[in-house]
Amino acid sequence: MTCPHCDTAVVAFPVPEDLRSHAPEDAAAASICPGCLAVGAVDGDGVADPEADAATAGDAAPEFDRVHESFPAGEGAVAFALLIGTLPSIALHRESAATLRERAEREGVDTALAFDRLVEAVHEAEIVPEFDLERRVRQLDSLLDRR
Repeated sequence: MTCPHCDTAVVAFPVPEDLRSHAPEDAAAASICPGCLAVGAVDGDGVADPEADAATAGDAAPEFDRVHESFPAGEGAVAFALLIGTLPSIALHRESAATLRERAEREGVDTALAFDRLVEAVHEAEIVPEFDLERRVRQLDSLLDRR
């Protein structure tokens, strides 16, 4: 499955039921692009078949390290990936962003450090998002009263 924005192979991951309202299109599975950080729903509309992907992948954990070597792992990684998906429209997704950041941090993710490392990767042109990551992270912090 490839990103519709930059044609890079995406990292697909299941979305826990309690986070689906914060996922694109309330999807049971989503994806994040290692090339441009686009987050999208994985569904049966011709983009991907999550059941086929699950059958192929077995119970393997999503390869979030393909996004960046410092990307969080485990349960917190899903919340963090979905949090990244809120950034392009952060003002519209403020409540979801707050919930996702809280969940990621509760699962052990240092979101400030994780964002700092992604911003560094953008500066080094390892990742080329379609939005200004550094500016959106500052907006996120401002909206959620941090720093």
